[in-house]
Amino acid sequence: MELNDIIAQRKLKLESLKAQGIPLYPSNVSEHAHISEALTDFAEGKKMSLCGRIMAKRLHGKVIFMDLRDTTGKIQLYIKADFIGKDRFALLDNLDIADILAVRGELFKTHTGEFTLKVDEYTILAKALRPLPEKWHGLKDIDIRYRQRYLDLISNEEVKKVFLQRSQIVKTIRGILDKKGFLEVETPMMHYIPGGAAGRPFKTRHNEYNMELFLRIAPELYLKRLLVGGLDRVYEINRNFRNEGVSTRHNPEFTMLEVYAAYANYEDMMDLCQDIVVGACIELWGKPKFAYQGKEIDLAPPWKRVSFAALVKDKFGIEPLDDAEMMLKKLRDKGFAESNVKLSRSQINKVIEGALEHDASFAPIFVTDYFTSLCPLAKAKTDNPLISERFEVYISGMEIGNAYSELNDPIEQKARFEEEINESESSEKKNVDDDYCLALEHGMPPAGGLGIGIDRLVMLLTDQPAIRDVILFPLLRPQEEK
Repeated sequence: MELNDIIAQRKLKLESLKAQGIPLYPSNVSEHAHISEALTDFAEGKKMSLCGRIMAKRLHGKVIFMDLRDTTGKIQLYIKADFIGKDRFALLDNLDIADILAVRGELFKTHTGEFTLKVDEYTILAKALRPLPEKWHGLKDIDIRYRQRYLDLISNEEVKKVFLQRSQIVKTIRGILDKKGFLEVETPMMHYIPGGAAGRPFKTRHNEYNMELFLRIAPELYLKRLLVGGLDRVYEINRNFRNEGVSTRHNPEFTMLEVYAAYANYEDMMDLCQDIVVGACIELWGKPKFAYQGKEIDLAPPWKRVSFAALVKDKFGIEPLDDAEMMLKKLRDKGFAESNVKLSRSQINKVIEGALEHDASFAPIFVTDYFTSLCPLAKAKTDNPLISERFEVYISGMEIGNAYSELNDPIEQKARFEEEINESESSEKKNVDDDYCLALEHGMPPAGGLGIGIDRLVMLLTDQPAIRDVILFPLLRPQEEK
């Protein structure tokens, strides 16, 4: 049967129910339990009220069996005319798979051992006018899965499990930080000046103030203002926006954890990073090990450390004193950059990191010793000012975190901002964040800061190959009209 015919048939059933005075789409739902409660606390003869979606319907003479599912599980319904009355039983002809019901009855176990609810009363809560996809055996079309995630969640239990696990991971991270005395805060999503990271921002405008604003590329500069204000341990889990490419590891809108601790440094952030990732893994899998794309990854600390300065010297011949032009020349000579392009220092850094990502092993690695010239917000090492106190952490060849000892010298910070602006392309130029520099002039304690990409961490811990698989509604191109 064609889809339009199915929809037309379901609409006729809807009209039939209305004609018989059946209230549809009610708002008053009686008190009910989750299906999982019926299954885990099962007892013969126990009275239960449940709600859910019809996932299967089978007629056996004067008995109808249905499968009812909610977020927590699935249970079989046993409906007989003797129990609910002939008129109410006849109305069931108007019900289809995907309709939503409230049911009441008592639990029993069939001769095959299946947990079942013998229904003595039901209420139609919503009539589905469209069928579930692919005869309810799972939604396979990738594009439809992303565009109509609600169908994906209904049809694919494994997909729903991923997003339940994502929530569990985020909850665990919050618990770890809360126990360590960190305060969860919220900072602005709209910025006067895009800052805190390298990235092309999305632009917007506030009509009342007639003012151009930018969706934030990072919350860093606002969170560090809070350190100045005396909130010594803060974190935020929220959205960042970067007007850049889309790939299996990049979505323009993504979730970041950023953590800042006064009187700490990047070494302390290494310990915190390990605690967060290992803690999330143990909460999910019961041990500090998990499988990603066929490889077992052991997160047991301490994690290996490698030097960025040594890696880029070995791979590209790049030295800390090289300016942007020399770095680009060496990258071109090694075939990692096109010969007819001009890149800013931050763009060159992305090219380098992209090349290193593919070389990283599956085991967790801290990449340290970044050039100070590539880290405008990080403190330089006292014994070697050309190298910053910064690390990035890679797991399975994917960068999931970034941290530094935060630069808190207001004079040096302003000079770094100005140098970064002078070296950027005209299309990327932005103003110095003078208000942030002003905040530093009031004194910011020495601090460590850590950022972890939540989407990428969830990808790893749930064994998903693409970032879109862990974002409920990823950004997609407009659908072409047929």
